[in-house]
Amino acid sequence: MEGRTHGTGSRSLPVLDQRIRGTKFVSLTSKSVLNSPQQTGMDFWSINPYVGCEFGCTYCYARYAHRYVVERARDRGALSDEEFRDFRGAQGWEAFERRIFVKEHLLGVLDADMRRYFRSSHLGDGATAPIVIGTATDPYQPAERRFRMTRAILERLAGYEGLSIGIITKSALITRDIDVLQRLAARSDLEVYVSLISVDAELVRKVEARSPSPAARLRALRRLTEAGINAGLIAAPILPGITDDRPHLEALFAAGRDAGAKFVRAGPLRLYAGVRDRFLPVIEAEFPHLVERYARAYAHQSSAPREYTHALHRRIRGLQAKFGLPLNRGMQDRYQVRRPAFQVELEL
Repeated sequence: MEGRTHGTGSRSLPVLDQRIRGTKFVSLTSKSVLNSPQQTGMDFWSINPYVGCEFGCTYCYARYAHRYVVERARDRGALSDEEFRDFRGAQGWEAFERRIFVKEHLLGVLDADMRRYFRSSHLGDGATAPIVIGTATDPYQPAERRFRMTRAILERLAGYEGLSIGIITKSALITRDIDVLQRLAARSDLEVYVSLISVDAELVRKVEARSPSPAARLRALRRLTEAGINAGLIAAPILPGITDDRPHLEALFAAGRDAGAKFVRAGPLRLYAGVRDRFLPVIEAEFPHLVERYARAYAHQSSAPREYTHALHRRIRGLQAKFGLPLNRGMQDRYQVRRPAFQVELEL
């Protein structure tokens, strides 16, 4: 579908598809799809084939990235005022879940990005900095079934040698690509992080609007590890007062171990300003006894209080040891935010 030209001279973004419930998938042209640490504030390079995510997890810290894209599109004249209101959402957060940007035609810019990556990413001893796929939105959300952007990226990366690749997803759709994951792992280091915060399906449904069930994710993890893929769980974020108690965490670690997880990583909730409007009403509705605790803990900062974080990390390390899993190390140890990430090279 071609973009429309408005009477003011602005040109709307092409809509590629639309779900019955109203979710739209919008074409996005990018000058770059591989984001450097200097661009994002992360300690690694990152790729996100989509902006916005149908899963709609209420705690997702990436909502600011979607807002940034929409605001920049308006500033460049790619959205009319009416479309801007639609893409922004009445509450400021809905469009992250219902207006999904698809980075079409990305392989050409990825090739150029990889040349830039090899020029500037060396760590010494021949090693290169990690590339993590899915840091802002899930690369295997339902849109991937049609658009196959993630698979295209993996197929291109499988042609390189000596990379360090991480993939983060909640979706069992990743098992569709076991063949290309195996090719990638044969020439580079690969870690797949299956994201799961609890094995309690009812609890998960309260905070993750449309995500796959815990059972589906654990089955996917089993299929990955049986196929020889270095895969494990990432329990992030751990939600204070909700999923941080020992019984919850022990059940999660045990399920991961039973599914063949090679590792289980975990980290506490980061509550950025753009996430509060979505997440805190869920706390009020589902966990009212925690309202005051969250208000105090996150009153002046987006990260969890230092004492809480240290205590949680001690608990996590103890569970890793108990279940015979590696202690925190490797790529996930570098998954630390220095400042909010922005994809500054998007061209709309």
